[in-house]
Amino acid sequence: MSSSPQAPTHAATADVDTRPSLTVLSGFWPAATFAVARALLAADPSLLLVRHDLTGIRDGVVRRVIRCGAGIMEDEQVELRHGCVSCTLRLDVLPTLVRLTRSHPGRDLVLMLPEVVEPEAVAAACAHCLVDGAPITELIRIDSYVTVLDAEHLLDGLASTDDLRTLGIHAAEDDHRSLADVVVRQIEFADTLVLWGQSKDGEFDTSRLSILLQRMAPWAAHVRVDGDLVDARTLTRQLRHTHRHRPETPGVLARGLQGYTLGAHEPNPDCGVVSAVFRARRPFHPQRLHDVLEEVNAEVIRSRGHFWLASQPDTVVAWEFAGGGLSMGSLGHWLVTMPEERWEHVNDQRRLAAALEWDPYYGDRHQHLVFIGLDVDPVELHRTLANCLLTDAELTDGEEGWRTYHDPFAGCFPLNPAEEADTETEGARPA
Repeated sequence: MSSSPQAPTHAATADVDTRPSLTVLSGFWPAATFAVARALLAADPSLLLVRHDLTGIRDGVVRRVIRCGAGIMEDEQVELRHGCVSCTLRLDVLPTLVRLTRSHPGRDLVLMLPEVVEPEAVAAACAHCLVDGAPITELIRIDSYVTVLDAEHLLDGLASTDDLRTLGIHAAEDDHRSLADVVVRQIEFADTLVLWGQSKDGEFDTSRLSILLQRMAPWAAHVRVDGDLVDARTLTRQLRHTHRHRPETPGVLARGLQGYTLGAHEPNPDCGVVSAVFRARRPFHPQRLHDVLEEVNAEVIRSRGHFWLASQPDTVVAWEFAGGGLSMGSLGHWLVTMPEERWEHVNDQRRLAAALEWDPYYGDRHQHLVFIGLDVDPVELHRTLANCLLTDAELTDGEEGWRTYHDPFAGCFPLNPAEEADTETEGARPA
């Protein structure tokens, strides 16, 4: 087996940042998200709020509204050549932010996203789409990605099996996401979560939702707001100029590979909420894992992570479950299966994480899965998954023998050997 990759070394410097700040608000329930936006405007009338209505996007029409504390500054219909979220971001949202920064220097901005837009798409556009030949981050500092959750509807949204197309709110013709997919991705990408209002079932249920959000996104700052009584100045201090956004932080599917927190192991129920982390070195037997997929997710609201199969030992396989649907896909090669000369092209943080936990036999290969739900039995969950790992006798078959095992996942996770691992693990999502 290959030796452990060397941890990279870099020096960091800090500069004074004079760019106006941008706070990005997302949330599937617009009434709650707009209420937060209005509170921010009330505390700072100079703030510029940008909203886009995507109701007519499939006809190539988007409505853009810009507000400040004094009222509406612009309300215009924008025609786009192609009706999709990505072209809206590229052709109107980002140019509008740049235009406002130039025409109103020194004024901060809030971008309120439509309910079906995931903040990760905005972050990707900000990083890769140019306006006048330059990224918008040369003019604007992205301060924070804030997701607002309506306590009255959150649990129903997380448990929903509806897809956006059935609900008539899909963002493009090829948009096959489920409602729950959108909600969990808005939660997990955010650096700040706002739980707005109260559950219709009372204070205990509201507290349970707060704990659930902490388990789903332990890396985020958490804010609770009583929707009937809002202190706009306090909320502003909690949400603006926090410098919480870290653009180098990977998306949730690559967090574990790069050594970031993927989930908290809290097996003891708190208001019924359980978060269980399963980690192991041995590979899964493909047939035994396939046989328990429905069982291990039966009581789960959200599960995520990555794993490896004995029959496909080269491949990092992504795992994400929400709204009754489990998705899997390739995240590229394990480092141990790559020639050492290619390691220098791999993300530095991933190489560091691999070096810290390198195994002489397995290399960087491992199982790392997180399960979050209500009244989940963590002991039974661990026992079920552990029974899917190769036995001592099966381990003696070696990799050549493992590849001959019957594999229900055969052909599901293709690898492109020409791809570099740093591009494979950043922003990748299973189909």
